[in-house]
Formats: sequence, structure tokens, C-alpha cells
Amino acid sequence: MSLKKEIDRRRTFGIVSHPDAGKTTLTEKLLLFGGAIHVAGAVKSNKIKRSATSDFMEIERQRGISVSTSVMGFDYKHYKVNILDTPGHQDFQEDTYRTLTAVDSVIIVIDAAKGVEPQTERLMNVCRMRKTPVIVFINKMDRPSRDPFMLLDEIEKQLMIKVRPLSWPINSGPGFKGVYNIWEKNLNLFSANIQYIEEAIHFKDIDSPELEKYIDKDADLLREELELVNGVYPEFDVKDYLKGDIAPVFFGSALYNFGVQELLDCFVQIAPTPRKRETEEREVSPYEEKFTGFVFKIHANMDPNHRDRIAFLKICSGKFERNKPYLHVRHGKQLKFSSPTAFMADKKSIIDEAFPGDIVGLHDTGNFKIGDTLTEGEKIRYKGIPSFSPELFRYIENADPMKSKQLSKGIDQLMDEGVAQLFTSQMNGRKIIGTVGALQFEVIEYRLLHEYGAKCRYEPLQLYKACWVESDDPKALIEFKKRKMQKMAVDKHGRDVFLADSKFILDMAQQDFKNIRFHFTSEF
Repeated sequence: MSLKKEIDRRRTFGIVSHPDAGKTTLTEKLLLFGGAIHVAGAVKSNKIKRSATSDFMEIERQRGISVSTSVMGFDYKHYKVNILDTPGHQDFQEDTYRTLTAVDSVIIVIDAAKGVEPQTERLMNVCRMRKTPVIVFINKMDRPSRDPFMLLDEIEKQLMIKVRPLSWPINSGPGFKGVYNIWEKNLNLFSANIQYIEEAIHFKDIDSPELEKYIDKDADLLREELELVNGVYPEFDVKDYLKGDIAPVFFGSALYNFGVQELLDCFVQIAPTPRKRETEEREVSPYEEKFTGFVFKIHANMDPNHRDRIAFLKICSGKFERNKPYLHVRHGKQLKFSSPTAFMADKKSIIDEAFPGDIVGLHDTGNFKIGDTLTEGEKIRYKGIPSFSPELFRYIENADPMKSKQLSKGIDQLMDEGVAQLFTSQMNGRKIIGTVGALQFEVIEYRLLHEYGAKCRYEPLQLYKACWVESDDPKALIEFKKRKMQKMAVDKHGRDVFLADSKFILDMAQQDFKNIRFHFTSEF
């Protein structure tokens, strides 16, 4: 198959939502339809023997939440689909933001009873910033839900995007009868059987009296609501969706496999193929002959038995080949990869080649950090993969003097993953962990103990914010560091960081030191 055909059949997307909207359950059902798994796992509790494919870390299985982005690829019809299931919990939003740099489109999952929640709004802001096309899946229609028109209004207002329903629900909760698929013009009847997938009933003419045979007295209401939908919402235009101006909406119940296949069928038809990407030097087209790609995530110990480190590489152009030397732009050296892998969450298979849109796992011995670029020789750097300024801080100390080596290695590797950020105080040399969410501290402690056999303890540290500082005037920077010595630290890469006690102190520092630039993301 030619390079162009391989690229055109790829669909790489992220699934995002507020916690507990059913995102990971939807991922499981998409994998089920793609034939990638044979039994879908529930994300309910550790009492259920099968857990979700995308929740592969032990702490995820125990808590019933996703704390790390997982990557899954499968073939569906003649398309190659790559799904990135992201953490919904706001404490892991940084992982989600970075993942959104590696996808070409997004499916947002919304709980039909709760509507738009704060985390969904933040994620939509990132999609809007990047002009990423969005499809909305309104989930849990099998439970009592809010009025669909009210839900659509809320999505338009709070997510600031025009919507167009491509399916429409017939009731909700115990009275849920199914959906009318506006995109395919057919009726899908609901059955509360998890493994049950009913053939659609085709209805070209919604006014046909045959409709009553299937949904009885709800037929008239469905006709009225569909007339209203067609009157109120604009005609669906794929071009507007690809520009990020309109979001098609589907209704269903991921738990019961319902509405998922309709979503997938429409998605593979309309979703974008791999898109052009910006580098610091130029724009890169996926159809270019020469390979380029960037690392957007690093994961240590996907297999705890082998202590392996995997760098997730998003391929942006050309063809990636096993055992071919590629330039690591930051280090300026050639690297070869003898066992690049494709993913099904934590299950890996070695591949010989991969194409734009694909995510490849590279075994890493410490060569990579997030944002690194690989090419066939050209010195370009992909941009847009930030680390955010942390807002929660604790000193991290060794709780077992016999395991200081393990603790040091564990902290080093987990920080490379982007789980949190490590700062070393310039005054006393103590190590400080900075995070954007409190749950990250628990995850670090858990993983250090279970993956590295190292026990840590935290000590409280009250700070307002950490920000990176730089200046074109070396003298001004030296003066600033001298004056603020007690609050200066260096990050893992040796860059100067100012640890502000309060908003007032940060504002004063910005006023008093005009020659110093203060950065709130690490990408500068």
C-alpha cells in the first residue's frame, strides 16, 4: 500500500471527559467493535475480575480511575484506528493536555444526567486553542437524563461550540427505547443486554406509520423533535467539523454497547486524516517522504518485571522503520530501534514499520524527555508540548536509608514521565516535588514503593507557584538569584525556578525586576 493510502486510512483521536462520565467504558466498547478485545471490562471496582483494558496500572485497577494515558490501535473496516484514552481526573490533566498534542481529533464524553462539568470545559478550551475537531457522545441514556435540547444548549454555551445532533434519543432512563440515527437514517432499538447488538431498522420516511409498530406512542414525539432539530440546528457540514467550528452529537449508553457502533461508523468516515504540524522551523506535512516524529509521553515500568521505560512517539511524516538510524535532534546523535512496539494498553507487539498518525513505543534507556524530536537528519523541533507551573508542593524525603539508590532512580524516572516536577532548592539542596493535583503525590508514593521498592515520606511546604525565570541580561539574573536566594531552585534540566510564597510576592517580583521574564509553562 502506498504511503498516501496508509496515511489516509488512519484516524488518531483522544477520548476526554470529566471523571466518571463513562470515557474508559466507551473506549472498551470501541475496542470490542474493532475486534481488538473479546470481552469488555467494567471500570467499576476492584471486585469485578476483569478490569478495563486501558486501565493497566495497579493503582488504576484499585481505584477504578484512569491516572495515565493509554494507547490502543486496531483495524476497523479498512481504517486503522488509534485511540488515546486519557485520565479524566483533574489531578492528571497535564497528561491529558500533552496527549491532546498527539491526536488529530477528539471525542468528548458527557454524562446525560450531569451535563457539562468543569473538567470538560478546560479540555474543550485546549481543543479550541488547537482547532481540534470534536465529536460529542452523550452517555448513560439508559439512566434518568436531562432533556436533550437543554443538554445541547448547555454544550453550546459552556463549551462555546455550535452543535448538530446526528442521532436522537427516544426517552431516557427506564423508558429509554433507543435512538434514531439521523446520519444513517435508521432506527436503533435499545435492549438492556450488554453483549446484545441489534441490526438497525432502516427508515427513509420518518412519517411512515410503520414507525408506530416499533416505538408505539413515542412515534409522534420523535417526529416532532426531529422536525425541531432540523429547524433549530444547521445542516451538518463535514468541512465545518474539520475546522473545529461545529461538533456532531451522538446519544447512547456505552455500558450497554448502545449507540457506540453508530458513533464509530460516522467517526471513521468524517474524522480527519493525520494533519500538518508546526515545528519551530517550518510546517511539516504528513505526506513528506522523510520520517519525523516527537515524544509526547514517557512511561516507566509498563511491565514491572522488566523495569522497562517506554517513550511514546507520535509519527508526523514519512515512514518509520525498525532498525533504521534516526537523528535525536536534542542530543545530535543517531539512534536505532530494534524493537519498536505497537500498543494495546500494556500489551505490546513488535512492528517493522509505522506511518503518520501511529503511536510507536520505543524502549528508552534515558535518552528521551517529553518533547524530543526524531528525524531522518533534518534539525527541526516540534512545539506545543508544555509542562505547567505546579501549584502544590511537598519536600520528598527518603524513609528507608537502605534504599536511597532505588528512591533516586525512581524519582528520576517518574519525573521524566511528566508525572510531576522535581525542583532542588538552591539554599539547602532539598528535593521538592511540584504537582498540579493532590492525587499525584499518592500515585508517586505508591509507584515508588511498588515499582522501585523505595519508601518515601513527604513534608509540607506552603508555596503559591513555581515559575521558570530567564533574562537577556546575565547581571540582572545573578542579582535576582542573589536577592531571592531562599526561594530559588533548579528543575530537573538545570533551569532556574522561582518558588513564590504568595501571589503578592510574585506580583512584587515581576514589578521590581523588569529585566526578568517569568514563565508559567516550561515551553519557552
